[in-house]
Amino acid sequence: MRRISDFRLLVSGLTLSWVGNGFQTVALAVAVVKAGGGPGDLGLVMAASIVARLACTLFGGVWADRLQPQRVMVVSDLIRMLAAAGMAVMFFSGGYHLALLCALAAISTGAASFFDPAFGALRPLLVPVEKRQSANATISMLQTGSQVAGPALGGVTVAAFGASAGFTVNALSFLASMIAALLLRVRAERGPRASMLSELGDGWREIRKRDWLMFGLFGATVYHIANGIILVLVQIVAIERLGGPSAAGFIAAAEGLGGLIGAAIALRFKPRRLLRAGWLTLLLMPLWALAYVWPAELIAVIAGAIVGYAGLIFFDVAWETAIQDQVPQRMLGRVSSWDYLTSFIAMPIGNVLAGPLSAKYGTSPVLTACAAVLFLSAAAQFLVPGTRRLTRPQVSPTPATRSPELAEATGS
Repeated sequence: MRRISDFRLLVSGLTLSWVGNGFQTVALAVAVVKAGGGPGDLGLVMAASIVARLACTLFGGVWADRLQPQRVMVVSDLIRMLAAAGMAVMFFSGGYHLALLCALAAISTGAASFFDPAFGALRPLLVPVEKRQSANATISMLQTGSQVAGPALGGVTVAAFGASAGFTVNALSFLASMIAALLLRVRAERGPRASMLSELGDGWREIRKRDWLMFGLFGATVYHIANGIILVLVQIVAIERLGGPSAAGFIAAAEGLGGLIGAAIALRFKPRRLLRAGWLTLLLMPLWALAYVWPAELIAVIAGAIVGYAGLIFFDVAWETAIQDQVPQRMLGRVSSWDYLTSFIAMPIGNVLAGPLSAKYGTSPVLTACAAVLFLSAAAQFLVPGTRRLTRPQVSPTPATRSPELAEATGS
């Protein structure tokens, strides 16, 4: 009962912060443009965020395993709240300083790099083993819904009250998340500390022990490079060939709907070989990319987005659940940080390659090749013995875990 109460409390605070991030996404672009900055300024702010993420993620994993993870989350939320408040004050006062904005963005993203591994380390403590998949699906559903609702609400708010209002809402959302983390009662067991480098190495050695995890991370790196290229090119295709900004909006909505469907399926469909099922559903994502090439019609792209993103989110739930099942809790922060790092390294590489590759070979051939890479990087995982054989642990629920309150909390 106590763990389920903590789960509800945490996801309530997190949902508010995820929605608040959507406000800041809109506010940042509007604020920079209205202050006289252009794509170059916005690109520098984004680059500062990426550099901070790359520099801090692995260290965030170490501290998540050294301390109680909720303590790391509280400090992270406090820093992010102050950074968002600083942006609100800067733009409200009319003083636009690019260097300060880059610094605040880097500080905020650096703090998030500590928050994410801590959240990864905390998640399996909040629900019993047999409810992890349902809990992960619930979190994915709320996060996906927030990524749709946040920018939509943020756009309305920024249009009505200005960019500073968007930053202010985001700061308040971090306050809500911080309060939720402060109220958590669950505790993780922590052992003696070693040097930072030694603990970083321990995280990687934990990954190497599991072939499904190590090759999964390599496959995900290749996947994210290709997907980084795709995400740039499909925006251009949507605007130039499929109907302009309105088409891009419809496609984004379809992606969100697909994600919600994938999470809803993960709530109910619980195979013993969950990881294998997850890699199978990830094979649907190339359909989304290929729809931009053929038939290259808006309705086909929307359908591909729904199907592809449903598969992607189901895979995310399966992957997170497998890590929580198989990796000792005391190592989860470091393993999660290596997982996050592969994505954050690979995606910007793909973004940078999109322009030169499309200029040399054409948009459609590059999209086709990248769709093939998506398919092969997922299909290759079935050559890994651990991926084929990994099963979820069988745990007989205790009477307490069969309670209606638990079923309601995790949607099962």
